[in-house]
Amino acid sequence: MSWSSDEHRVELIARFTALPGHEEEVADLLLGFTAKVREEPGCLAFEPSRVAAVPQASGATAGPGPVGTGFVVIEAYRDEAAFAEHLAAPYGAEFNAALGPLIEEADGSVLTFLAPLG
Repeated sequence: MSWSSDEHRVELIARFTALPGHEEEVADLLLGFTAKVREEPGCLAFEPSRVAAVPQASGATAGPGPVGTGFVVIEAYRDEAAFAEHLAAPYGAEFNAALGPLIEEADGSVLTFLAPLG
């Protein structure tokens, strides 16, 4: 993934785990939210994924969240103002209210903010 080299962009990873039996509901909710976020003028990337099984050839170990129930979203915004606009969008509050009862994390998704090395 290649994004703008602007040092003011905001990049993060959001992680959460669906409660048993709610995996498809979480996936559908996330896909609907993705379409809206990608329309935001300051959104550079919004890439949702489900935690998958590790290919045997990789020799790696599994990442965060159980296979099939863990979700990860890689996000990037032009700058802090664009990120603030994303957070203020009414559909974001609706998404979080709907997601909360469907995931293990009591306080919503776990956010990890990133700083590019290069």
